[in-house]
Amino acid sequence: MFSLNRRGFIQTAAVAAGAALVPKWSHAAEVDPFGGFTFGVQSYSFRNFDLEQSLKRIQDLGLKYAEFYSKHVPLESSPEKIKSILKLCAEYGITPVAFGVQRFTKDADANKKLFDFGAALGIKHFSADPDPDSFDNLDKLVDEYKISVAIHPHGPTGKGFHRWYSAEVILKAIKDHNALIGTCLDTGHLIRSAQLGETLDPVKQVKEMGARNFGLHLKDHDNKRKTDVPFGDPTGSLDVVGVLKMLNEVKFKGYISLEYEANPSEPSPDMKKCVQYFKDSVKKLG
Repeated sequence: MFSLNRRGFIQTAAVAAGAALVPKWSHAAEVDPFGGFTFGVQSYSFRNFDLEQSLKRIQDLGLKYAEFYSKHVPLESSPEKIKSILKLCAEYGITPVAFGVQRFTKDADANKKLFDFGAALGIKHFSADPDPDSFDNLDKLVDEYKISVAIHPHGPTGKGFHRWYSAEVILKAIKDHNALIGTCLDTGHLIRSAQLGETLDPVKQVKEMGARNFGLHLKDHDNKRKTDVPFGDPTGSLDVVGVLKMLNEVKFKGYISLEYEANPSEPSPDMKKCVQYFKDSVKKLG
């Protein structure tokens, strides 16, 4: 049986008292520089590279999670192929947490195959662009597999908006459906909406979705030049600290994917700036 003498008790109490005086963010940043968030990469950022090259770059960023897309993990992969992909991920210390952006239709059999694929990959979320007539079937699948469908807004597409361009549009469509159908908001595409005269504040959009935030594509965008920029760039507009504070406020438990669509031939230098800015932002959380 464990026993504690008086001196040991006093020392333990002193350590505990000292720890209580340390701000929560400071302790969290010391233990986890990402503040408890599941922070990884949307592999589309490395679309010019194969899977292993992408895993090496994710590892070099100091990140351990990935949201994959179809080039790096093909949908037609056999069970044996998925096992080999997972083995390679493990060698680089990378865990798949999500997949997308994936379309779903009213074809129940096709949807089930996608969920079987997701289960084999071990993910918990699909970032998605579902057809409106797919929701009744998706209600059953998210409940069976416990994999969320996180609807992803693409902002301006040509002269108009993507069909799921805002939290308000998404909520109206899913309000009567399974609670595991929600969003993977994209801060860059929300910012891009201003190009068509619609100002969408990423912080308010996260708040609007509340408990139905399952994922987030975190990126900043320069609307004048129409290009992604690193977090903190003076030409961008993303309030990273504000977004993270709101995620905490809504008790977010999903994944955050760093996505960077500029400089596809070698995005790593800019993405490293984003990772450092994220770490610095975590330190500012109260």
